[in-house]
Amino acid sequence: MAYKTVFTALTQPQDPARPLEYASELARTFDAHLDVMCLGVDRSHANYFEAGANAIILQEAIERARAQAQDIETHVREKLGGNDIRWATTRAVAAATDVGTPVARLARFSDIAIAPLPYAEGRSTQDVLLVESLLLHAGCPTLCLPEGAPTDTPRSIVIGWNESGEALRAVRAAMPFIQAANEIHITVVDPPNHGPDRSDPGGALAVMLSRYGVHADIQVMPKTGGRVGDTILRHVTDLDGDMIVMGGYGHSRFREAILGGATRHMLEHSNVPVLLAH
Repeated sequence: MAYKTVFTALTQPQDPARPLEYASELARTFDAHLDVMCLGVDRSHANYFEAGANAIILQEAIERARAQAQDIETHVREKLGGNDIRWATTRAVAAATDVGTPVARLARFSDIAIAPLPYAEGRSTQDVLLVESLLLHAGCPTLCLPEGAPTDTPRSIVIGWNESGEALRAVRAAMPFIQAANEIHITVVDPPNHGPDRSDPGGALAVMLSRYGVHADIQVMPKTGGRVGDTILRHVTDLDGDMIVMGGYGHSRFREAILGGATRHMLEHSNVPVLLAH
């Protein structure tokens, strides 16, 4: 099992999370094709201008977005020009509130997408819309990177397991990483007392992985009054983990935004890459 198409979308020529570098190294590792969308974002608010000015200002905004997309594409071509991987670029322009539409259209044909952590400090609303579109509209497993994430293949992977369909899809999407890793840790936080796997939390997943030749250990942990996300992140630190694999947006995005949730917490605070699937 391997990735054959890797996708990333860039809204600026250079990003401190280094999604282009990670995506290109991933494509090299798995001999995959890399698709890069160079996305110019129209951040104007045309509805707020005086009558008669909208058409001119809107055209200027679109031209700026097109120029931005061209600058990004030039940067990508310079970075990948001497590379030994297969790659292609696509230019697109989108309104700030609709960056997900062109992204989802192309990403749905990919095996995995690479994006920055959308809620981390310094990120924008466009980063949030981008990741939500990849997960929810393109249905594409997405690896979200913290700033300065190394491009090395992860050797210690922590699976945040809660028996959900989202978590199982994330594990399946992460199988190329899981099979290449040295350590796999299935982490179950505060399992339900009356769940179907209450006598052996994570056991069925460990059996599934064993049939791929993967040995995984299981840790069942109490929530200890805090957030599930905090518990997992502390566990990742204790294990010196390189990646987290978990389901994304098990609750609605509105609930995650207002009340918080494990997905939102991870996408804001993780210091290692997080692979999500919905």
